[in-house]
Amino acid sequence: MRLGLSLGYQTAWSTPADHLALAREADRLGYSVVWAAEAYGSDSPSMLAWLAGQTERIDLGSAVMQIPARSPAATAMTAATIDALSGGRFRLGLGVSGPQVSEGWHGVRFAKPLARTREYVDIVRLAVGRKQVEYAGNHYRLPLPDGPGKPLRLGFHPPREEIPIYLAAVGPKNLELAGEIADGWLAIFFAPDLAAEQLDTVRAGRARAGRELAGFDVVPSVPVVVGDDVATCAELVRWYAALYVGGMGSREQNFYNQLATRMGYGDAAREVQDLYLARRPREAAAAVPLEFIDRTSLLGPKERIADRMREYAAAGVTTLSVTLFAADADSGIQTLRTCVEALELAGVGE
Repeated sequence: MRLGLSLGYQTAWSTPADHLALAREADRLGYSVVWAAEAYGSDSPSMLAWLAGQTERIDLGSAVMQIPARSPAATAMTAATIDALSGGRFRLGLGVSGPQVSEGWHGVRFAKPLARTREYVDIVRLAVGRKQVEYAGNHYRLPLPDGPGKPLRLGFHPPREEIPIYLAAVGPKNLELAGEIADGWLAIFFAPDLAAEQLDTVRAGRARAGRELAGFDVVPSVPVVVGDDVATCAELVRWYAALYVGGMGSREQNFYNQLATRMGYGDAAREVQDLYLARRPREAAAAVPLEFIDRTSLLGPKERIADRMREYAAAGVTTLSVTLFAADADSGIQTLRTCVEALELAGVGE
């Protein structure tokens, strides 16, 4: 199992300088990849292009670039460009986002997300591979059939004709699709004790494509807080869990709330959502079960984190991407170092 770093996106309490310091330290420590996210604020490719010129070995991944935000051709151009800037270190993570962001921010209908994702990935692969882009799908037609457009080919030679593609997936159908068409899975709220069923679904997708699970990168983004007391550490993760379970999406369509329900926390998930949508976020955070946070995070002293890393590795995780819940860049850097020490103690690193 390798280590990765999930930076997330820029917030009111983070700066590009902080993210650069963390990425450089992760690079120095031998982390395999640093991921940048986007929602409706900072974008991931701008951050990754900036990091590309200021790091040496670490891979640079989008977790994710939003499918509704860009045409497939634009995503292919961006991916090929960052891969060239970084000397072949880019990983393309994609996701459909949710209906509120897709329709409210990008003006793109959310309907049929799986079919759109499949066609999108097809076109990205054609373009990155410098194939002539002609595509007749239900959602994308290139070139348009009734105009002056003509089939085109990417206008420069990137270092690779294939860039690893990852899908952010939560539900079973999306997990199967990830196994079928992608090179890896970007997971959230990943509980090692429940991973077997999820990976069976991924495996079914791999089998449909005539491939084994071996070689497929399983990449959960896992909150980490180092400290003596597990419950105290969990307090720093509560707001994050409440935001996703309670507020990421509408009452009718919140994929993270549905995931928490499938994990056995249906009553708590409803309560968290009710409180969050009633604009009572503090109470929503307090309602998130400690067990849910602990099952999906790395909390406590280094030795306990090492024990949990063994569980993640045994569950099939190949890249454990840590999300730092630290007060500042200096504490984040120390947490990065502790994670390396914990991985060595666990004895499951590559």
